[in-house]
Amino acid sequence: MHITPERPCPVSAAGVIFDMDGVLVDSADAHFHSWRQLGEEHGVAITRDAFAATFGRQNRDIVPLFFGPGAATRLQTLAGRKEELYREIIRSRVPAVPGAVALVRSLHAAGVHLAIGSSGPLPNVQTVLDGMGIAGLMEVIVSEQDVTRGKPDPQVFALACARLGLAPARCVVIEDAPAGVEAARAAGTRVVAVLMHHPRESLAGADLIVGRLGDLCVADLMALVKA
Repeated sequence: MHITPERPCPVSAAGVIFDMDGVLVDSADAHFHSWRQLGEEHGVAITRDAFAATFGRQNRDIVPLFFGPGAATRLQTLAGRKEELYREIIRSRVPAVPGAVALVRSLHAAGVHLAIGSSGPLPNVQTVLDGMGIAGLMEVIVSEQDVTRGKPDPQVFALACARLGLAPARCVVIEDAPAGVEAARAAGTRVVAVLMHHPRESLAGADLIVGRLGDLCVADLMALVKA
């Protein structure tokens, strides 16, 4: 998949940066079952509540919580195995959020520059985008391998803006998690929050909160950029 370098865009250009898990795909169950399977392989019981408390964070932060501290190589091996299990679960049917493909395609048709800003590893992102049939529409992908700090640090979204060649104020981030909303705010972008797995009050920092991704249209997102 081609990822564009930083490039200049006209002042009128705008970008939309999608988080992936909980925005483009409703992947919570698949992630939970992959963590649970990993735990079973190592004699560790991982409950749904424990999983929910970590959802949206990077593996480098989650693995020590579930499996204890250890050498970096051990932690990387555990994280890699967990993601293998996840991809096995979703490969036959990517759990795309209703309206996600239509929104991405309409934004692309309108000339909006598109990016992914995800805490997940690149192979996961590629599996999802390929399964949804929208891989060729994303100009930029920023994934776990590109950043050294996870959300709520703004690094992932700041880097996506830079690679799109757009000022943060010309970009809208679509998120579903409080940490993601905080990261987007800190990066200087506008933020739309989708009510997926978090209560409305926890997403109060967003410029716009919608019940479903399918409730959004191009005009809604571009109005935020112009505001």
